[in-house]
Parts: sequence; C-alpha cells; structure tokens
Amino acid sequence: MFVLGIDPGLSRCGYGVVEQVAASRGARQRAVAAGVITTAPSENTPDRLAELQAEARSLIAEFSPTVVALERVLFQTNVRTAMGVGQASGIIMAEAINAGCQVIEYSPNEIKLAIAGDGRADKEQMEIMVKLLLNIERPLRPVDAADALGVALCHLAHHGVPAGMGA
Repeated sequence: MFVLGIDPGLSRCGYGVVEQVAASRGARQRAVAAGVITTAPSENTPDRLAELQAEARSLIAEFSPTVVALERVLFQTNVRTAMGVGQASGIIMAEAINAGCQVIEYSPNEIKLAIAGDGRADKEQMEIMVKLLLNIERPLRPVDAADALGVALCHLAHHGVPAGMGA
C-alpha cells in the first residue's frame, strides 16, 4: 500500500511516498520517494497550476498510491499565500480523484499529534520524528519533503493496515 503525502503550495509543494508493508510483527513503513515540486513565482498562476498538475499526475502514475493525504490549510495571515495553497490543493485533489485514489485531508495539529505526540510540535521536532519513524539518516531538504512524509505517516497512523494485509 502506497500513501502519497502532500504539503501543498504553489511555489513549493512537498511530496512524500510511504509504503506500508505487512511484517511478522505488524506493519512497517518505509519512505519510497520525497521531494518538492517547485514553480517559478515569476510565471503566471495558470501556467504554474498546469505545471503542478502535470507533476502531480506524473507522481500518481508512477507510484499508484491508494490514498493521497494532504495537509489542510486552516489559516494563513497572507491572503496571497493562502490562495496559492488552496489552488494547489484543489489541483492535487482533482488529479488524485481522477486517478481513482482516495483523498483525505489532515489539519496541521492532527499531523503533529500523530507524528510527534504534540499538536504544537515545531518543524525541527517533526523532521526528527519523521526521520526516526522512517529510518532516514540524511536531512530532508527542503523541509517541505519531510512535512509531506509526515502527512503520509499521519494517514497510516489513523488508518493502520487495511484488511487482508495483516500477518
């Protein structure tokens, strides 16, 4: 089972693919891919959204995730940033649904609580826990990649092993 985690953004959209496999002592997770899709702020918004859409389509085709989990935007002080994040989220959700994936959103607090055990964890704490949970030794840069892996792990923490995957 593959989960594609997304930390949405128009300039930087983090993605992380986590595979959950059955093991003799329950399920375990491993990172399959992580990175950031970037679009140039100097380009116009429709072209940036089309670029993001093409990249999302490519990721979904390559990894065939069962679920696409996104961080839900609850509040932004910068309206322009909030609009871009909302547009990016919409593009990703539409691509995921069109590909037959389930789409689930999680609030930042839900993600932090599932990964770090504290809904107020900072970015550094989150990256440390993501690396620990996925046995990753190198830094995840940009940090949006670690955030996206955290979203995928959050989904797996909430939904566990699907029926038929147990040992």
